Amino acid sequence: MQLLQFTENPPLALYIHLPWCMEKCPYCDFNSHGLKGQALPERDYIDALLRDIERELPLIWGRPIETIFIGGGTPSLFSPEGLDRLFSGLRALLDLRFCREVTLEVNPGTDMATRLSEYRSIGINRVSIGVQSFDDDSLRRLGRIHDHHAAIRTIEAAHDAGLDSFNIDLMFGLPHQSTEQAEDDIRQALDLEPPHLSWYQLTLEPNTPFAAHPPTLPEDDTMDAINERGLDRLVGAGFQQYEVSAYAQPGHACQHNLNYWQFGDYLGIGAGAHGKITLAGESRIERRVRTRHPSAYLAQAGSDAAITAHTVPSRELPFEFMLNALRLTEGFDVPLFTHRTGLPIKVISDTLHSLEQDELITWTMTHIRPTERGARYLNDLVLRFMPD
Repeated sequence: MQLLQFTENPPLALYIHLPWCMEKCPYCDFNSHGLKGQALPERDYIDALLRDIERELPLIWGRPIETIFIGGGTPSLFSPEGLDRLFSGLRALLDLRFCREVTLEVNPGTDMATRLSEYRSIGINRVSIGVQSFDDDSLRRLGRIHDHHAAIRTIEAAHDAGLDSFNIDLMFGLPHQSTEQAEDDIRQALDLEPPHLSWYQLTLEPNTPFAAHPPTLPEDDTMDAINERGLDRLVGAGFQQYEVSAYAQPGHACQHNLNYWQFGDYLGIGAGAHGKITLAGESRIERRVRTRHPSAYLAQAGSDAAITAHTVPSRELPFEFMLNALRLTEGFDVPLFTHRTGLPIKVISDTLHSLEQDELITWTMTHIRPTERGARYLNDLVLRFMPD
């Protein structure tokens, strides 16, 4: 194993996983659990999160948190009062002085107008709204429990709450979806003037109801037409594609997600949460995973039993880095590879030369980025960095 040499710690983010939702959607493979009429254990879970954070403090002494992302599940099931208590605990344990972005995932709902203002008052300055589609038939096929009216009201409430940065989560390639229907979803989203839009294709993930009983999805030529028309509309509206499925108005790229793509560090707390921590003094990078099931997490949080940790072998780091960094449309500066992996760029120079010859990347002394062809075949491109 090659010795890693770090000159500085990467930026550090915090991811908090709140795993409950009202109902589990048939396409979802996230660690989410339908409440099925049971009460949300809000207080107990927040206590567990704070125990979890406290357990991790020795790993991150002196390092400020730059962004926070609260995902799920449906995090907006948690009350503003509960999240206020969580943030009070976080401020007591962590250095949040330089935290510039705090994102909460929310689902459209009738009470969102009041809640979004309250969330903003406790320090949440960005929300990601799980719209998925503005077509009610598509929403029913996806198992969503809101309709297009609730989606529109929630987006308007984000504007009214003074949230200068928010995201609309939108999917395409939905069951029985036509090119015109997908384009209409984009049109309705743009009419609501979001600063950021995540637009991505529905995929049938293993171990989901959709994988077991596949719905009828659009043909490949329809999918190509959806991609082309959607991208034309987004670019025409002033959006910049900065990542495979992320589009933003200037100045509104998601800083938390950029930290992922640039192979920064992140502390992950909550049931099933993943984390990546650079231990520069020990010349290694560690992956940490929490106990997945909420009931087990509630019992174990704050103890070693809740965490599985392993050191990433140095031979796997080029693949892990490129799996993230090559998702960025603009690629990355060459020194970033060494700063984030602790490895010299020469360890992948043969692979880079080969990819350049195959016209999958452009590579200068200062910058690496995928070509249009490389972006189209991104999975194949990244696999070239897999260790033998």
